[in-house]
Amino acid sequence: MGRVTERRRVVRVRDGAVSTRPDTLVAEEPLEIRLNGRPLAITMRTPGDDFALAAGFLVSEGVVGRATDVANIVYCAGATEDGSNTYNVVDVRLAPGVPVPDITLERNVYTTSSCGLCGKASLDAVRTTAWWPIADTPPVRVAPELLAILPDRLRAAQRVFDRTGGLHAAALFSPEGELLDLREDVGRHNAVDKLIGRALRSGELPLSRTVLLVSGRASFELAQKAVMAGIPVLAAVSAPSSLAVDLAAETGLTLVGFLRGGSMNVYAGERRLGLEAGATAGAPAR
Repeated sequence: MGRVTERRRVVRVRDGAVSTRPDTLVAEEPLEIRLNGRPLAITMRTPGDDFALAAGFLVSEGVVGRATDVANIVYCAGATEDGSNTYNVVDVRLAPGVPVPDITLERNVYTTSSCGLCGKASLDAVRTTAWWPIADTPPVRVAPELLAILPDRLRAAQRVFDRTGGLHAAALFSPEGELLDLREDVGRHNAVDKLIGRALRSGELPLSRTVLLVSGRASFELAQKAVMAGIPVLAAVSAPSSLAVDLAAETGLTLVGFLRGGSMNVYAGERRLGLEAGATAGAPAR
């Protein structure tokens, strides 16, 4: 499915001149994720890579960790009164023997394009359910100078953003700076789930030798997703939240914020960047 953009009429005002024209906007539609036929979550997303999004969501929730854990993923027909397929409902069927979590109203969460996963906002939950503890993975080193050029590489690869200006992006890079994968979505957490889901389906988890870069802030949900996928380094062009920093410190995740030009703030895991801890005290850098 590829309803990534839509056209809408817009009235433009430029230096006092008024005109009308069609404008290209990023599409935003709900996606209901079902697990073995039962509703699990609804997220507002940009259509495309829906199966990967659903798979990545389940990795983030600790439900699956291997490609063989998923029997199949399908779009559900009959989602409307007339029985047509909206391609906005997917059903994930787990493989025989894979435990099915207890799906209650508490877990049946609604996630907007800005809030991310809301059902497990707990440091303890992430620490105890992570498939691949980051602290136990082989060490990864990333030079700060290389990290500094990754936002430009991400931006250069954002094809849909150039047409709409309304999408977040998430990208996986190698420690040497090679762009491995990039996904765009109206929700940054969806973009990350699409990356993780694609890796799950191709048997590439854990992503223990990658750097995750997001085009915005680093929330707890994004740090959680990185940890659950075994990603050792998360970098964001904007600020992290306090809970994201706490999670990074507890799990061994390297967390970088305000990655702009040659400057950055390293909130946890500075050893992977080869930096000395205990820099000169003072006001927080911005």
